Order: sequence, then structure tokens, then C-alpha cells
Amino acid sequence: MRLKDSASQIMQKYSIFFVLLVMILISMTMNDNFFSPGNLTNIGRQLAVATILAYGEMLLIISGMLDLSAGAVLALSGVLSVSFYKTTGSLLGAFLVAIVVAVACNIVNAFFVANCKMPAFIVTLAMTMAARGLALMYTQGQNILQIGDYKVFGQGKLTDVPFLEKMTFLDSVPIPIVFLILITIIIWYVLNHTKFGRSLYAIGGNEEAAIASGINVISSKYKAFIINGILVGIAGILFMSRVNAGLPNGAVGYEMEGLTAAIVGGTSFSGGVGTTLGTLVGSFIIGCLNNIMNLQSVDSYVQQVVKGGIIVAAVLYDLKFKNKKSVKVILGNKEKKNTEKMN
Repeated sequence: MRLKDSASQIMQKYSIFFVLLVMILISMTMNDNFFSPGNLTNIGRQLAVATILAYGEMLLIISGMLDLSAGAVLALSGVLSVSFYKTTGSLLGAFLVAIVVAVACNIVNAFFVANCKMPAFIVTLAMTMAARGLALMYTQGQNILQIGDYKVFGQGKLTDVPFLEKMTFLDSVPIPIVFLILITIIIWYVLNHTKFGRSLYAIGGNEEAAIASGINVISSKYKAFIINGILVGIAGILFMSRVNAGLPNGAVGYEMEGLTAAIVGGTSFSGGVGTTLGTLVGSFIIGCLNNIMNLQSVDSYVQQVVKGGIIVAAVLYDLKFKNKKSVKVILGNKEKKNTEKMN
């Protein structure tokens, strides 16, 4: 019985890695170009935006919230950033504009969720419409073209950075991948080695218990949304620079890409459960799936159906795991009580 339980625990813990391995093997079998340097670089660039968004969604879901406005806020912060660069020529200023705009939108979300006790689903859905509308109003529904050196964020390599141009060994390292690696390390550290990270798990697991234990729930929710805003702003910069334009209608549905990656990676919609590594692997699985479907020329509508099925399957698996865990706890408590009575 113990051996069976151990095998079940190992499967629950490492199943996501097994799925990724199977996905890679299938992709290699279906298309010889999957492991070509060009295709892998393309996957990396695409994964950077989706994974960064997924980290923000993961933080919010762990704490019992979510963000449906990520794609729209990404578009708003991105087009304002591109516009600022075209006006001033400052890459640093454009970078900061995207961050400030996305954080401001998320602070508004945090206010209604944390202070007004409104459901995050409703608040962020409203922000989706507001942010998208503002982006379209600002640009009059037109794309911002000819963005010049702004594209270095999403298309450049490390040797494009002024003080690194002579380091030729870095010529094959795309800048979006560097952003992704740095953000992954930071998010992992925040979740695993800070008081704030532990508070998110506590709030998502049981908010009333978290309040009773002295955790400032409102402050933690604000911080979670602010970090999400920073990540959405960076994703906006990478997205607009990768497509080489400011698109007010861009990134539609990207919040679902982030949510899917987080859920597939083991983040529980019930709150209190999720890991940085799991979300990263979940994003790789979705990225590999998207890439192989594109290489095989699968219809885009079919791709949406497949992704929807993956979300349902991941949530069902999460619910099944939760129910098993609850049954084990209940049975364990009963056995303990029976033992105490006999003694």
C-alpha cells in the first residue's frame, strides 16, 4: 500500500515533466524541422511573452485571484510605450512607460478586489474592456508602424546591447530569452524565499486563517497585482517589438495563454498551490503544442478547440487530485480518532 502511495505521489509530482518529454518526442517525430536552430529560437521568442504572463497569472491564482485583463493591458501599455519611443527616441523611457501603465491598471484592479471585495473575475473583465477601449481610442484604431530601434527588445540579441557588442559568443542569445530567464529566477525566489511568497500561499489556501495568523491580506493582494502589472508591461514591450508595430488590437486572448500555461503547470484554481518551475514547464508544453500545430498547418480554429480541451483536462485533473487528497485527510483523521478511542 505504501509503495502504491509513493508511486502515486511521484506521478503527481513529476507527471508534468513526463508530458513535456512525450510532447517533444511527438513533435520530433511529426516534423524534422522541430529541432532546427531557427525553429527553437522562434519557440523561445514566442514563449517569452506567454510565460511572463503566466507567471503573473500564477501569482494571482495562488492567492485566490486571477487576471482576465492581461491581454488588453498588454496592448494598452505596449502602444503607449511605442508611441512614447517614436516621440522621444528614448528606449529606457519607453520601457518605463509600459511598466507604469500596466502597474496603474493593476492597482485599479487591486483596489476593487482587495478594498471593495469584488470578485477578481468581474473586475478584470471590466478592465479588459476599458484597457482595450483606451488603446483603440488613443490610436484611433490604427496600428503604429515604423518603430525603428524599439524592435530590439523582441527581435534583438545580446550583442545588440552597446556594452556587449564585442562579445561574439552572445550573438545567438535572443534578448527575450534573457528577460525570461531573469524573471523566472526572480519569481522563483519571491515565491520560495520571501515572506510575501509564503503569504500568497496562505491567502489562497484559507484567507480567513491567513488574516487570523496576522497576514496583511490587502497589502499582499496589492503586491501580487503590482508584480503582475510589471510582468504584463514587460510582456507588452516584448510583444510589440516582436511584431514590429504598436497594435491596439494585438494580444487578444493572451491572458488565456498565460492561464493555460499556469493551470497545465499545476497551479490550482482552488488557490494555494503552484510553482514557478511547473508554470515554466506548462508554458513549454503549450508552446511545443502551438509550434507543432503551426508546422503541420493545423487550422487556427482547431487549435483553439485543442487549447480549450487542454484547459478542461487540466482543471479536471486538479479537481481529481484535490478530492483524493481530501479523502485521504478525512480517512486519516478517522483512523487517528479510532486509535485514540481504543487506547
